[in-house]
Amino acid sequence: MGVLGQDWTAIWYDISRLILAYLLALPIGLYREKEAHTVGVRTFPLVAVASCGFILLGTGPHMTPEVQSRIIQGLGAGIGFIGGGAILKSEGSVHGTAAAASIWNTGVIGAAVATNRLMVAIVLAVLNVVTLWLLLPVKQKLDEPDKPQTQG
Repeated sequence: MGVLGQDWTAIWYDISRLILAYLLALPIGLYREKEAHTVGVRTFPLVAVASCGFILLGTGPHMTPEVQSRIIQGLGAGIGFIGGGAILKSEGSVHGTAAAASIWNTGVIGAAVATNRLMVAIVLAVLNVVTLWLLLPVKQKLDEPDKPQTQG
């Protein structure tokens, strides 16, 4: 038996899940940080690991499906609240929606890792980074003001 009567296999399983959730969210945070966004390398891994932790706490043998459902619902609402804080409105434009969506996605990555849906977690992490990276030039092009045509 290990810490507080738990066996070491269960302890290492939980630790491995928390670390994996952290590692899958880290590239998202690094990319956001590289792009000089205020939500970045610290926030995304912490959201993923906390989400994973909440779900791990709800998967014990004493937890009913109803309790697990309430944990997932609370997690979704709480992460939505955090994401809402990343959205800013100024001068008639809204900024931070990609950060908010990425925060929510990162929470799902952590939850997927906790429920052993590893392929879901990996695909979500890859899609998040690819979307932020590949679609940034498209967004910048769409955001450019119309340039006046010169006659020549």
